[in-house]
Amino acid sequence: MGEIHQSPEDRGLFVGDLFMLAADLVAVPSVSFDEERITDLIADELHDSSDHLDVHRIGDNLVARTDLGRRWRLILAGHTDTVPPSDNAAARIDGDVLWGVGSADMKGGVAVMLELALNVRRPIVDVTYVFYAREEVAAVHNGLREIAAARPDLLTADVALLLEPTGATVEAGCQGTMRMAVTLAGERAHTARAWMGRNAVHRLAPLLAAVDGYEPRRPVISGCEFREGLQAVGVTGGVAGNVVPDEAVVTINHRFAPDRTPEQAEQHVRSVIEPFLDAGDTMEVVDMAPPADPGLDHALLKAVVRNSGAPPRAKLGWTDAAFFAERGVPASNFGPGDPLLAHTSGEQVHRDSLTKAYRVLEDLLID
Repeated sequence: MGEIHQSPEDRGLFVGDLFMLAADLVAVPSVSFDEERITDLIADELHDSSDHLDVHRIGDNLVARTDLGRRWRLILAGHTDTVPPSDNAAARIDGDVLWGVGSADMKGGVAVMLELALNVRRPIVDVTYVFYAREEVAAVHNGLREIAAARPDLLTADVALLLEPTGATVEAGCQGTMRMAVTLAGERAHTARAWMGRNAVHRLAPLLAAVDGYEPRRPVISGCEFREGLQAVGVTGGVAGNVVPDEAVVTINHRFAPDRTPEQAEQHVRSVIEPFLDAGDTMEVVDMAPPADPGLDHALLKAVVRNSGAPPRAKLGWTDAAFFAERGVPASNFGPGDPLLAHTSGEQVHRDSLTKAYRVLEDLLID
């Protein structure tokens, strides 16, 4: 089963060995809103081991920057929080595999960032390392927003890379995501005399059939194929066991490619759903996060693709690449670990994936 890796609470982080550093980070619990301790440990290393960086702490977020007057500035960003553990709270090492919550998403990436920040003292581009809190919860709590509100100048750059798990392959941009609440009206009646009412729950059937039969687009943007989606992700309704329900609500999630604006995506979903709506029904957007264009035209992103040795692919999920894209900074995702294992009880990262991600970015900064 492998050995349990002990927390570095007293000795500090194990810098200088990327795999063991990642294990140290996984061993420190940091579920969203509980990032203070891991931020303290990273801050200690940055202050103690690097006189070439300007370090700023804003809440439980850290920004460390070189200031060498280079032509370009690159942001490397990673979140320090994790989702709640699922029988995988402990960091466990089994040969060259590190198991535990956050190992892939994304403490492996945070370890790569920290090693680069400490080791690459005179990069050929200026680098801003952003270690931020609360990515795994609602966007209103996101640490990037906290930094932007306090010190927007710290997030100025030409390109941004999120070290989200991608298997050390560039996953370009990201899709947008939108949730819409569709409320269908009915009329109450006693179920013994159901013909006196109108069953709102039954009205969901043709709408759900249309969503189930939806044919998503697969647009190719900058050579990357995106795959849109439309899914019913929640249903509520019903009054009592003997009452015809007068209301039913279905929540629809739409994933949309970066060639559509949020407004265009909303209109598209409405065109699918509105044929099933009657007077008194409603449809409203309850949550939306915009997409990010791949932005692969920039020389720095081209270099990451070249160094990785693999063609880029589309990021189908949403990431904070969109945060930077909204601010005019081309952004993509590149980091160690398998994204399919994120948030699962079997989350893990392999030593080779950590090493490859580090070397690709090191080559970018010193080549």
